[in-house]
Amino acid sequence: MDGRIMLTRNKISICLTFIIIIIFSGSLHAFDLEKKVIKTKLTNGLTVLMLDRKFSPTVSLYIRYRVGAVDEVEGQSGAAHFLEHMMFKGTTTIGTKNYAEEKKILAIIEKTGMKLDQEKKEKNADPKIIKRLSVTLKALQEKHRRYYIPNEIDRLYTENGGMHMNATTGQDVTTYYVSLPANKIELWARIESDRLMHPVFREFYTERDVILEERRQRVETNPDGKLYETFIHTAYTIHPYGRPILGWPEDIKFMTPQALRNIHKKYLTPSNIVIAVVGDIDPPRTLKLIDRYFGGLPMRSSTPHRIFIEPEQTKERVVNISYDANPRLMIGYHKPTAPSFEDYVFDVLEKILSDGRTSRLYSKLVLEKQIADSIHAHNGIPGSRYPNMFVIFATPRHPNTIEDLQKAIDQELSDILSQSVSSEELDKAKKKIKMDFITSLDSNSELASILSHTELLLGDYRYFANYLPQIERVTPADIQNIAAKYLTKHKRTIATLTMNKDVKNDDHAK
Repeated sequence: MDGRIMLTRNKISICLTFIIIIIFSGSLHAFDLEKKVIKTKLTNGLTVLMLDRKFSPTVSLYIRYRVGAVDEVEGQSGAAHFLEHMMFKGTTTIGTKNYAEEKKILAIIEKTGMKLDQEKKEKNADPKIIKRLSVTLKALQEKHRRYYIPNEIDRLYTENGGMHMNATTGQDVTTYYVSLPANKIELWARIESDRLMHPVFREFYTERDVILEERRQRVETNPDGKLYETFIHTAYTIHPYGRPILGWPEDIKFMTPQALRNIHKKYLTPSNIVIAVVGDIDPPRTLKLIDRYFGGLPMRSSTPHRIFIEPEQTKERVVNISYDANPRLMIGYHKPTAPSFEDYVFDVLEKILSDGRTSRLYSKLVLEKQIADSIHAHNGIPGSRYPNMFVIFATPRHPNTIEDLQKAIDQELSDILSQSVSSEELDKAKKKIKMDFITSLDSNSELASILSHTELLLGDYRYFANYLPQIERVTPADIQNIAAKYLTKHKRTIATLTMNKDVKNDDHAK
């Protein structure tokens, strides 16, 4: 028995030693990787980041565009997200059987769709005209299908070993990414440069209906989505961060192909693009390939879209929505974004408050007092290009109310101000951050994501190498200072979701 205890202790000791070694070597690991990154600007201004890693014969490729919901013009919300969808529809050479003939039909489809939209907008719209145009549009769409090969980009990637292929649109950026065998980089360059320079917006009106349905499912019939959209729109009164990424329903309903062409032409330019390639590569050969396919993209200068600065909030904002779902709560505080040192401090505070069962909010409100069913804190909502928010999401546990839960959260935040965070608590949070960060550096895909994101939004990929040293600088006094400065009532927005009165209490408890 004593031998087994001793053996167990030895295993624990070895494990702890290993963890400590990893944690303390984390910043060195990041610094070492940072020195191996090769950054190049093509003559047209496009930025390329390359990192050769021979762990496996694969490569992760990210192409990020500095365009998101914040860059849309009034009345065209959702255009950036819509454009992301349309960029999967192929090009003049991918996804077509006869583009010369297809192009003629697409032009007629667009004219017919525009006429139909215009008629629908009229106050005294003629149902007969709407029906006639709808029938004509449907017939044209059927005819177009003779020339279109759907999902061709997906097929090309999948048949060539592509994995983790997807695209995302956020408030700040649009991203396309895929992991491929290392010998398929030229295929990627061929596809991505072609859909960047020669996209064809096929199935536009069909896809518009798809996006409206996506919005219905993710927002209008989803309590979390509905609450989040209401919260963000209340928190930002002027700044476009208050605009939903999917767009407002009326804007989507009448989105035009020209609106997408405008945003494509203005923002998908070399100076707004960062490509990151991480994996088993020959950097000179890889750069030559990228330059061959993307170097021909012409330089274009354009006047940046004017972004209105959000006025400093001076009064608490509260909004409530009624919904047939269990109650939910969001509390958000305006704050600076990266690379401000305060943003690092908020990263640490996020861990202290809600990362794991021993975190303050979870241990106190979920386990001990059983006031909440769930609770999470998140730094950096809804984006990171502009000043953002520190947000707490929570759901009360029946029979506790949203008011009970809010008071309990307020008390925990007040304790941050009145009682200094212990050195043990702070060290634990830092170690969690380091472990998460180091783990992300072991993935080619994560590294490509980090490099391209920091380069595009912060102007320097080296931010990732300086991240852990900055986290290490954070002190208990720093946490108290940001709590006193930013976690104040007049800087916060509270959004609640409460049940419709006709929903019974026993349903509430489910």
